[in-house]
Amino acid sequence: MRKFSLFGLAILIVVSMLLAGCTSESTQKPNTSAPKETEKENENQGKESAEPMEIEIAQSGTGFPDPDPIAEALNEALGIKLKINALASSEDYFNQLNVRLAAGNYPDIILTQDRQRMAEYARKGMLLDLTPYRDKLQPVVDFVGEDNFKKGFLDGQQVGIPRIPDVPFSTWWVRKDWLDNLGLEAPTNLDEIVEVAKAFTFDDPDQNGKNDTYAMTGGGLSAFLGIFSAYGVGQPGNFYVKDGEVINSLYDPAMKDALAKIKELIDLGVVDPELIANTARQHIDKMYKGQFGLVYHPWTDIAKTEAQEQIKMVNPDAEWLQIKAPTGPGGNLDGVYDVATVSRLWSLPKSMENDPEKLDKILELFNYVSEREGNLLVMYGIEGKNFDLKGDTVEITDPKGVEHSHYYQMTGRPNAEYLAVKFGYAQKEIDFAIEQPRVEIYDSLVTLPDGYVSTDAERYISEEMIKFVYGNRSLDEYDDFLKTLETTFNYKVYLDAATEQITEFINQ
Repeated sequence: MRKFSLFGLAILIVVSMLLAGCTSESTQKPNTSAPKETEKENENQGKESAEPMEIEIAQSGTGFPDPDPIAEALNEALGIKLKINALASSEDYFNQLNVRLAAGNYPDIILTQDRQRMAEYARKGMLLDLTPYRDKLQPVVDFVGEDNFKKGFLDGQQVGIPRIPDVPFSTWWVRKDWLDNLGLEAPTNLDEIVEVAKAFTFDDPDQNGKNDTYAMTGGGLSAFLGIFSAYGVGQPGNFYVKDGEVINSLYDPAMKDALAKIKELIDLGVVDPELIANTARQHIDKMYKGQFGLVYHPWTDIAKTEAQEQIKMVNPDAEWLQIKAPTGPGGNLDGVYDVATVSRLWSLPKSMENDPEKLDKILELFNYVSEREGNLLVMYGIEGKNFDLKGDTVEITDPKGVEHSHYYQMTGRPNAEYLAVKFGYAQKEIDFAIEQPRVEIYDSLVTLPDGYVSTDAERYISEEMIKFVYGNRSLDEYDDFLKTLETTFNYKVYLDAATEQITEFINQ
């Protein structure tokens, strides 16, 4: 019995070992007969469980809703998670940004806003040179245009991604009903501007029997921008190219003639006596109340529906007519347009070159909002909810639903289409303003040199221009004004730097 028991125990041990080996083998070898669908399903589950890549955008702005439908749509389309770090005030935003940059705490995408700030950060080595990644940004280049894209180029590096510039808005406007009341035609030259201005001031154009109207109003000297351009010069301090050379308007011989014409209008008593003191929208309110009838002004405050309603409340017969620039010694130039400007500039921190995966996602984001699908999203919102697409025509169905969408228009929008479709502005007035020839200036291109304090110089220029046109300083002293500007305010350093930068930009 003992032998039999030992024998049986031995058999049990052997069987157990065999079973253990089979079990081990079966757990170690893959199940090659498992369906391929299961493998694919497991793979997809792994992807879905991965967290989307967070991308922080630092900018100024307000009114971001929670939840944010634009951000959610971008997140879904690109597999990312946008984090918007925005402050209402640009001053507060840049103060906070400077603290972060100094501490090495860089956002993923930085609103550098303008060329001056972009240059400041780039020259401290904080910004990524995007030149090696240009091919990956081709949709952006195609959308904003080659000339606009190079506005982000500085010191041999592409350190900014520009947003399409805004279109020009300002033109001459005249009260047509006042012209009709007085039997006058719309002015076509500077002499006729003077005659209409006198009639609007002294001949009771609104026929109310009161001496309560003037011709011209505005917010400071900008009210005379159409006069400056009629002489072929920009506003005081603008840079432009004339006869093949870069010139500052203060040094243009025609500047003194333009100032003399403005002084003539002021001396005639046809200009708002409070012109220099006007703040905010005071001059616009005066226009709406029917106190003025000849202005150089943006169409946004005259042609839009809300403005027309306010104008008609005072006088249902009031009619503002948009007219071409009057002919002057400089031709028919209608104000100025900064051909070097962009509405915004974006940059990436240099540290982003160490995270190529995130960098690719960021470039993908810029490309997406530059192509049709993404650009429609950041212009008009969610298709089927905020707008419908009938062929290539956009029909707004919920204009209030995405009022913050402009913050996501990182590379811009087709401005004429956008303004007409989203806000209902009259296409005629938009196109009219865009098509007018202007003095093409380059001010926004210039980065300030060391040793030049722009605020001090600009204040001095403004003060002396006011003295010249109001007769508190003779135009015979104009050369003395320039000499003081150069010696006391170091303006010559600024002139030389600007000339060099603009010349380089034009020739690149």
